[in-house]
Parts: sequence; structure tokens; C-alpha cells
Amino acid sequence: MPTTGTIAWPRKTRDLHNHHMDSTVWDRFAFREDDVVVATYAKSGTSWTQHIVGQMVFAGDPTVKVGEISPWVDLRIMPPNLLDILEGQTHRRILKTHLPVDALRFSPQAKYLYIGRDGRDVVWSLYNHHAGANQLFYDALNDTPGRVGPPIERPDPDIRRYFQTWLSEDGAPFWPYWENIASWWAIRDLPNVMLVHFSDLKRDLEGEMRKIAAFLECDVPEDRWPQILEHCSFDWMKAHAENVAPLGGAVFEGGAQTFINKGVNGRWRDILTPGDVAAYEARALAELGPECARWLAEGQGAVSDPTGA
Repeated sequence: MPTTGTIAWPRKTRDLHNHHMDSTVWDRFAFREDDVVVATYAKSGTSWTQHIVGQMVFAGDPTVKVGEISPWVDLRIMPPNLLDILEGQTHRRILKTHLPVDALRFSPQAKYLYIGRDGRDVVWSLYNHHAGANQLFYDALNDTPGRVGPPIERPDPDIRRYFQTWLSEDGAPFWPYWENIASWWAIRDLPNVMLVHFSDLKRDLEGEMRKIAAFLECDVPEDRWPQILEHCSFDWMKAHAENVAPLGGAVFEGGAQTFINKGVNGRWRDILTPGDVAAYEARALAELGPECARWLAEGQGAVSDPTGA
């Protein structure tokens, strides 16, 4: 990592390409001092967090379409003039990435929010996303020139087998899961990085949002908080899904309503066998170590409780 003063900043060491991603776009991106980068593996609360930040930046404006103004920068099917569009934005920019740290050009100027979620819940949300995709989704990802690697195909209709494949092949048919989590966990103590957990947002939305606002140094008028909190509830986002879903939900059967799904955890409990659960938990422990694996499963409250209660 290169150093600035006493801080060792992450350095990009590789590129990541697949049917979805082209990490090289960040090499040409001009950062600003107040940029906010929302990062996740995928289906971990990315759009929710983008919407949360957007509501803070725009003081609870219900008309803000964060799905339009906050792009997934490394999605390879974005418009060719994406960087020009972002350069023309005059508000505080909110950017999205699904890259691991070592494939991302990291900026000391930006603020990074990384959202984690138990991998079993991630897969259930991924499955909804994948099964709900329409032909436009497949045509765009598979036929747009520049794809590296195999195409993405329609999902296995058996969600348990889908999970088993994802676990045994480390994220297939999307991208590696464990390295993504581990890379962001490793830099969690940097002054411009904040780890957020999906379960913590579910448990205490206002408390977590106020922590995020403080981290981003976003001065939210106190009288705007009730409206902002209402707009960041799943019920409100589901009712206004076209404002939140990327691409307006155009690549999903049923549109944006399909993209904004249930926002709940634990749907895997009635489907995975004890052996499936044990295999996942053993893999998490081996890949991440006990502290990170526990955070990923339960959230920050689990890590900060020394009793393990």
C-alpha cells in the first residue's frame, strides 16, 4: 500500500472482468473530495444504502431518483459517456461498486461505505434478482462487446442447488464472495472507510443512519430526519421502487417492484439442511477468521459484545 503521512492506502493490483464488470473504468475516474462510494459484494443492501445517502444529501427530497444519479461505475454496460455524466454532476456524488479493494482504484479523498450481509441471505436475494431478470438483462450482459469469460445463463430453478453451486464455486455464476468481504474487512480501520451491516440497518435504522451521516460529515437538519427515515423504510422504497432501482428496473420482469424485494433475512433456514449450514459456516470461518465471520453473520453488535451473548 502507498503511504500518505502515517496512513498506508490500498493500491490496485489487478483488474476484474466478467459478464457484469470492467474494473478499468475507475482508472479514468476523477475523484472529488466529497465523493461517497457505496461498496458491497452484491445484494447486501447496496441500493438501500445509496438511497439512504441520497436522502441525506438531498435533505429528504422524495423526488430524488438515486437509481439514476448513483450509477454502478464498474458495470460494463453503462453508457460510454458515464464519466462525462458524473463529471457534470454538481451535487455530492454517490457512486456504487461491487469490486474487492485490490481491483479498485482507491482514493484518500472519497468516503467509502461497505455493507456486509450474511452470505446465505445474499444468495436468497441474488436468486430473486437472477430469476426475475428478463431477456434484456441477458442480451445486455452477454451480447454487449467486451465481455470477458462465459455468459450468464438463467438460474437453476432449485434454490438449494443454486446455493450449493454458489458456495462450492465461490460466487458462481457471479463473482468471488470471500475475497470481497475479506478485502474490505482488512481496511476497516482507515479513516475514510465505514463498515455497515444489513442486519444493523434492520435492527436500528435511525441509529445506523445517524452514524452514517456523522461519518460522511453530512449536516442533516434535525427537522428533516422524520421524513428521511420514512423515505428509507422498505415500505416506502417498495412503493417508490422506480426511484431506487438501477436502470429504473427495466431489466426485470415486473420492473422496479421486482428489484426491491423483501429486505428480510433468514429465508434460507427452512430450505438448507444442517449439513449445508455447517458447510457454509466452516467456509466462512476458514476464509475470514472468527471475528470477521461473526460480524458477517450477525452484524457489529455481535463483534462488539465480548460476552458472546
